[in-house]
Amino acid sequence: MKLAMIGSGYVGLVSGACFADFGHQVVCVDKDDKKISDLNRNIMPIYEPGLADLVKRNVDAERLSFSTDLAASIKDCDAIFIAVGTPSRRGDGHADLSYVYAASEEIADSIGKRTVVITKSTVPVGTGDEVQHIIEKKQPRDRFAVVSNPEFLREGAAIRDFKRPDRIVIGTEDAWAKEVMTEIYRPLFLNESPILFTGRRTAELTKYAANAFLATKITFINEIADLCEKVGADVQEVARGIGLDNRIGSKFLHAGPGYGGSCFPKDTLALIKTAQDNDSPIRIVEAVVQVNDQRKRAMGRKVIHALDGDVRDKRVALLGLTFKPNTDDMRDAPSIAIAQTLIDAGAIVSAYDPEGMESAKELMPDVAMTDSSYTAATDADAVVIVTEWDAFRALDLEKLAQVMNGNILVDLRNIYNPAEVAQSSLVYSSVGRLR
Repeated sequence: MKLAMIGSGYVGLVSGACFADFGHQVVCVDKDDKKISDLNRNIMPIYEPGLADLVKRNVDAERLSFSTDLAASIKDCDAIFIAVGTPSRRGDGHADLSYVYAASEEIADSIGKRTVVITKSTVPVGTGDEVQHIIEKKQPRDRFAVVSNPEFLREGAAIRDFKRPDRIVIGTEDAWAKEVMTEIYRPLFLNESPILFTGRRTAELTKYAANAFLATKITFINEIADLCEKVGADVQEVARGIGLDNRIGSKFLHAGPGYGGSCFPKDTLALIKTAQDNDSPIRIVEAVVQVNDQRKRAMGRKVIHALDGDVRDKRVALLGLTFKPNTDDMRDAPSIAIAQTLIDAGAIVSAYDPEGMESAKELMPDVAMTDSSYTAATDADAVVIVTEWDAFRALDLEKLAQVMNGNILVDLRNIYNPAEVAQSSLVYSSVGRLR
C-alpha cells in the first residue's frame, strides 16, 4: 500500500521506516528542510538503536522516501498518518493540537482518492472528531475516514516495539477503514499481534490511560522506596515481592529519580486537563504529577545529604543526563532538576552522557560536559549515577575512586550491589535500600 507519514520526528520516522520494512511504499513528510535534507543523506534527527540501518535499507530498496511537499506526497496515498508533535500548551498543560489541525487542513486540500486519515500523534479525546470536521469542509464524507491509531513505542526499543507489539489499538467504526487498517498491519497480524478495534474516542483515551497508569506505577514504587529508607527495608525486594503477583507485574517497579521524557510528563498533564474539562477530575494522576515533580529536586537534596548537607564549592559528577538510556532525549529529564538543585546549593557540576550531551548543553549551560565517566569524576567529591546506561554498569570502582577528590558514590538507579561497592574505597548511597 502507499502510505504517507506527516511528521518525521520520533514517532513518524520510526513508524514510517517500519511500515516500509513491511513492504509498503512510504513517504515521510516534514516542513523542516534541514531535517529532510539530512534524512536523504541518512543523517538521523534522533538517536534510536538500529534506526539508521533500517532507514538506509528501505531507502536503498526504494520503499522509503522523504519530502517537504505534502500535497504531492499524499495525493495518491491509500492512508495518511498524522504524526506531528502535540507538546503541552503553555499555561494550562493541555495538548497543543495546532500542528494536528494544520496538517488536517492541508490534507483536506490535497486528497486525490478515497483515503484513510490516521491520527498517530497522541491526542486528547475528541480530536478525531475535529479532524473529521476540518476535512469534511472540503471533501465529501465518502472520500475519507478518520481513524485513531495511538503509538506505544518506548524510546530506545522503538523498532522492536513496533515490530513485536503487545497490541495494536485502532479506533474506528467504519467497515472500509477497518479493512484498510487490517491490510496495513497484516504482517503483524500474521505474527499474532493482537489488533484491538474500538471506537475512535476509546482509542484516544486508551493511550493516555496507559501512560498515566505506568507513570503511577513508577511514582508508587518511588514513594515506597522513601518509606523503605525510613523503616530499614529494601525496595528492590519489595518490588520483586509485589511484582511476582501477576495482577501487578514487575515492569515499571524500579525505584529512581522520577519519570521524564516526551510522553509521561505531557500526557499526564493532558489527561488531567481533559478530566477537569469534563468535570471528572482524576485525583490519583494529579498526585502522581505533583509527587514526580517534587522527587527530581529531592534527588538533588539526597546528593547534598550524602555530602553531609553542604556542597558549596564541592564538585559533583553526574553520569547520565538523558531521561533513560539508549536515547538522546533530554525532555523533562530528572538530571535537569538534579543539576540545578546542586548548582543552587553552590556545587560545581560536571557530567557525561553517551548520547545526550549536545542536547543537554542548551538546557544545562552551567554544567561542564566531559568526554568520559572518569573525566567527569576527576577531582569530584561525589559521583552520581542518574541514568542507567550500560556503560555505567561495570565501572572500575577503584579507578573511579583514584581520580576523585572524595569517595561518595550516589546510585539513583540501584544498578550496583552494595556488597560489591563495599569492597572498594567508595562510600555508597542508593535509593530505597539499606545502603
